[in-house]
Amino acid sequence: MNRDHLKEKLSALALSMFRKDFFGIYHGSISAKTESNRFIINTKEAIFDALNENSLIELYFKKDYRWNQASIDAKIHHSIYSQISDAKFICFSMPPFTTAYSLNHNIITPKDYFGYKEIGSIEIVDPKHFEDWYERASSEIAYYFQSHRTDIIVIRGYGIYTFNRDIHEMAKKIAILEKSCRLLLLHNTQNDAIFD
Repeated sequence: MNRDHLKEKLSALALSMFRKDFFGIYHGSISAKTESNRFIINTKEAIFDALNENSLIELYFKKDYRWNQASIDAKIHHSIYSQISDAKFICFSMPPFTTAYSLNHNIITPKDYFGYKEIGSIEIVDPKHFEDWYERASSEIAYYFQSHRTDIIVIRGYGIYTFNRDIHEMAKKIAILEKSCRLLLLHNTQNDAIFD
């Protein structure tokens, strides 16, 4: 696929996700595989509502000087791309309702129609110790995807990693999950109010 077109797609999706509060100013990552041993990812300094040529960088699987400019999540994206052939696009985001729901629950079981049909139940993974999470994340996330045969992982207090062959399907899954978690939190708040 044309690299300029890929960058435009990543930029458009990043802006949309930023507007939904799925990305922070400097928080999150998005990438696209360009060849069997390369991928484009946002840089460390990327501002997600204005991704451009300077805030996206193409990395080779073999690390070189460009890795110093890339997102802190580049190692995780590399691990997923190198182990999962179906991964053409990867996103790490921290949607507020999904992340908030993950703090006090072990499983997300949507009660709305679209969440139920599109996602079903999702286990929430506990990263245990945040102190060494980034040293473990690249191997643990890729292993989880493979061992659970899934394309999405919700990590307690950290956010969501997801991959897909299609960028729109990936975005759709994140949006549906976030809406489902928002509805679950509203439902729980309403039930708590009834019993107070």
